[in-house]
Amino acid sequence: MIMLKFIKSLRIAAATLLIAGVFAGAAQAAGDAAAGAEKATTCAACHGANGISEIVTYPILAGQYSSYLVHALQSYRDGTRENAIMAGFAGALSDQDIADLAAYFSSLPGPLRTADRP
Repeated sequence: MIMLKFIKSLRIAAATLLIAGVFAGAAQAAGDAAAGAEKATTCAACHGANGISEIVTYPILAGQYSSYLVHALQSYRDGTRENAIMAGFAGALSDQDIADLAAYFSSLPGPLRTADRP
């Protein structure tokens, strides 16, 4: 009986720590769109002033999902996504820089949308 209470207490403590960790991670990952706008000046050369590239070989960033942008930039930074140009830029970004840029570009209106359903 004592052992069961102990195990139950451990489970509750573990669940509490897990939930606290998830919320702490979410708080750290939150980006600031205004800070991202300031950091995005370099991006404009290829991706356009408002994240809408005029050059078809460069992706449109405006309106992209924030989580996608974070993943892409982290992947360029750590080398799992290969592009010499982006690796150079992303290599200098902190996690907060990435979160800020993602918040900024995802907040912009863009032409991206899902396909109409038949």
